[in-house]
Order: sequence, then C-alpha cells, then structure tokens
Amino acid sequence: MPAKKRQNASETGKKNKKEKRDELAVINLDFMDESVQKGMRDAWQRKESYTNGDIHLDCEPFPHCQITGFLQSQSFVESLQAELLQLNFNSKSNDLYKFQQSDDLRERKEHHISQIRSVIFGEFRVWLSEVLQVDLEATVDISCAKYEHTDVLLCHDDELEGRRVAFILYLVPPWEVKDGGTLDLFGTDEHCQPVSVVKSLLPCWNSLVFFEVSPVSFHQVAEVLSEEKCRLSLSGWFHGPSLPRPSRYIEAPVPRHTHIPRDESLLFEWVNEMYLDPRYQARVQQEFEESSEICLPSFLQEEKLRLVRSALQSSEIQWRRKGPPNKRCYGCVDMQSVPSCVQECWELLSSESFFILLSNLTGLRLHYLCGDEDESENEDGKSETENGGGEGNTQASASNTDASSTEKKDKGPPTCVGELRRWTHGDYTLLHDSVKREYALDLQLHMGCAGWKSEFGGFTSYIAHDEDEELLTVYPEDNSLSLVYRDKDTLKFIKHINNSSSSQLSSQNTPAFYDFSFNYYE
Repeated sequence: MPAKKRQNASETGKKNKKEKRDELAVINLDFMDESVQKGMRDAWQRKESYTNGDIHLDCEPFPHCQITGFLQSQSFVESLQAELLQLNFNSKSNDLYKFQQSDDLRERKEHHISQIRSVIFGEFRVWLSEVLQVDLEATVDISCAKYEHTDVLLCHDDELEGRRVAFILYLVPPWEVKDGGTLDLFGTDEHCQPVSVVKSLLPCWNSLVFFEVSPVSFHQVAEVLSEEKCRLSLSGWFHGPSLPRPSRYIEAPVPRHTHIPRDESLLFEWVNEMYLDPRYQARVQQEFEESSEICLPSFLQEEKLRLVRSALQSSEIQWRRKGPPNKRCYGCVDMQSVPSCVQECWELLSSESFFILLSNLTGLRLHYLCGDEDESENEDGKSETENGGGEGNTQASASNTDASSTEKKDKGPPTCVGELRRWTHGDYTLLHDSVKREYALDLQLHMGCAGWKSEFGGFTSYIAHDEDEELLTVYPEDNSLSLVYRDKDTLKFIKHINNSSSSQLSSQNTPAFYDFSFNYYE
C-alpha cells in the first residue's frame, strides 16, 4: 500500500476511535414526549395497561414496562456491549442463581459505561420519578450480568431496604423462546406467595424493562438453554421509599409422628444384611460420630430396589408439584395412593425397628432402648458421650446434667417427618428464613440416578447460617442412604437441576430420579 494511503487509513482509524469516544448516550425521544409521559403516569396510577409506539406498560401480575429501542444510537449500543465484555466477571453460584457478574459499575471510567450510567441515573431517573410520582434517589446501583448455557436466577421478589424500581437493559443477539433466558413474572395468591409464571418477557437488543419492587414482584430469569448465545445485560435498582409489606406468611409446619409399630422382620426383608451386623454397625457409628455424616451404598436389597424403582417410574403414581417457587419446586405424592411396595419402603423408614437401626448406626437417641447407657453414665456423674450426634452436637458436662435431662423429658419421644420426592429438570429447593432451625438427622435414599454428574445439579448442599461456606455436599447416588446430622446453624438446599441432566435421564428412559427424604428428631 502506498505511504499516502496508509497514512489516510491510519487517520481514518483514529477518527473513528475519537468519534466512538465522543459518542453520547441519547435516550429514545419518543417516550420522553410529554403526552407519552402523561399517559404513562395516568395508567400507572390507575394500574392499567398503556401502549404507545416502543413503550408497553402492563400492570399484571405487577406493574412492569418494556421499552424497545431505548437508546437512539445503534453504534453506541454496540460499543457499550464491547466495553462491557472486556470487564472482569465473577462466577456467582448459590441456591438462588448461577451466572457471571461484573464488579459494581458505580465508578467505572470507561466512556460508554460512564455515559449509560449518567443517563440512566440522571435523565431517565427524573422521567421515571415523574411517571411513578415517587421521589427516586440519585443512588447508583448497577452491574453487568452474563448468563450462558444452564445459567439461571430462580424465583425471588427483589425486595431489599431502599429498592423501589428494578431495571434491566438487554444487550443480546437475536433471541428466541427456545434459547431460554426469559424474564418470567409470577402471579401470587392471597398470602402474597408466588404460584406460577403468568407472563414471560423475551430479551431484546437495546430494550429496557423496569418494574416496581413490591411484596408481589416475584420473577425469575429462566435457565439459558442456548449453548452459543450470551444473555448480556445491565441491571440495577432505583432507590426510594419502599412499599408497605404485609406480615410475613408462615407455612403451617408438617406434622411429625413417632415410629410406627413394625417388627424387625421388615429390616431383614429390605435392608442389606451387611448393615444389620452389630460389628459393622459399630464401625459405621464410629465414623459417623467423627464426621456427623455418612453414605451407606447398596442399602436396600437388590430385589426390593428393583421393585420400588420400577413402581416409581410407572404412570400409576400421580405426582403433583410442590411450591411455592420462592422456596421449592419438585414433585411429591400422597403416600396413600402409591403401589404397595413403595408404601412398604415408606413404612420401613418410619418403623420402630428402623429407628433402632438408626440409633445403632449414629449413636443418636432415636429410641428409648438406646439411651440407657448414657443415662447410667450421667447418674455416675460422668459427662455425656462426646459428640454423640457428631460435630456441632451439644456437649453437656456433669454440672448441667439435670438441665439436660429435663430438656430431654420436655422433648417427648423421638419423631420423624418424611416425603417421597420426584426430581427432574428445573427442580430445586431454596434457603428461606421460615425454616425452624433445630437439631435433626437428615436421611436421603436416592433411586434411579445411576451415572448422575455433579454439573447437572440436584445435589444437597449444607452451608453455615449467614455464611457462603459450603460444609458438605451430598450427591445423588443410586440406592445409597445418606445420613447427615444437622445442628441449629446449618442450612441446606438442593441445587437447581439444569438442562444438562436431560440427556442422562433420557438415556435411562426416565424423565426423573427419586428420593425418600426423612428428618428424625431425638
């Protein structure tokens, strides 16, 4: 290339870069028009729908608005997208979500990020304050999120002190329903609890969605199913006076029951004989007392396992979804309507002989016959067996033996509560503050999950209260009995089962796996 042409090309490149640095974020003037603003304000106050050009307001299931073509300049939006993709993203994963998030963008100096931040929390905030008739603060609260294959944000309401309006600006490639990643809005019941998705908003390039944060603003980002596309967005909140919140709804506790009268022949019919050997039980108990958890493989006899597994996979059982989705989502069943072999397995786990077996395997007092030794030690002035229930269990000295004995008498007899659950793509449980925190022995007996991989989700994660530290993970393992002793400061959740699991389940000609889940209380 001649020197003069090279010089011209270089100058053109510098000019283009300078032009991009000088680009301004300019909001679509159509929805800034006074008549549109008035129409929006009136509709918002009356909780009615409103449409005008690129702006669409709907108040069901809660007030939300979608603005297509939010920014005038396509070039600016493209440059903003490129700038955001250069940021450092942190992987975020817990019970509620899995995605990548940038650091706070409040003080980023990049030109396009600075511009969009200034416009959203300046000109747009003023417009929104006028529409909502609410004094929105200038507080900047904004970050960038990337959702890729299997990433998800489950059902929540966004309520946090000071948040009044949430917003999302989408910077996505052409997006289809089959790609997942929709913004799903939930309807609620008379207790302000979410019931089901009633509307889904498809991400769209250069579109902005905002909604009022309230006790009923339950929403989720559906799992991204596309393996190629990235769901990139800017999101945050405008702060202002919070809406009144009703009293927190507390679910009725599930009734607990004492053991049912079944003799030990049930154990010999169902349980692997290895676990009925007293010497082996002593070894298991020693290991359990050291770590407060254990997994016992091949727990049921093979013939019984095949019968139950086959019955669970039959169309004879009518599964129903258990919610609400801000706390849980999985299949459960009325035990009065299951095949007899499934009912027998349930009775096994509820039986007196099984309570005794659990006592022998763990050292916990789950039957009155299993407390004599420790009680006699206490009568002699000795301390209770240390860590009888494993790590985190209460340890009582001789000086507080009387108080401990009184507490045990007040507790009443050992009890349990259980359910039979069906797990498939999209299922999960979430941490929530309405769970009573207490000591318990958790039991899970998985079936139909041979070859399950950790990346599918569906595992049980134990964490310390008010901390992100994971204490223990229990993975689904076919015919493995998991026992975990949980103290008052330990919480648990089951990780969302993502789309990657579908191929594994279909290879076994079943859409799901199952578990018997019980909690036992001394």
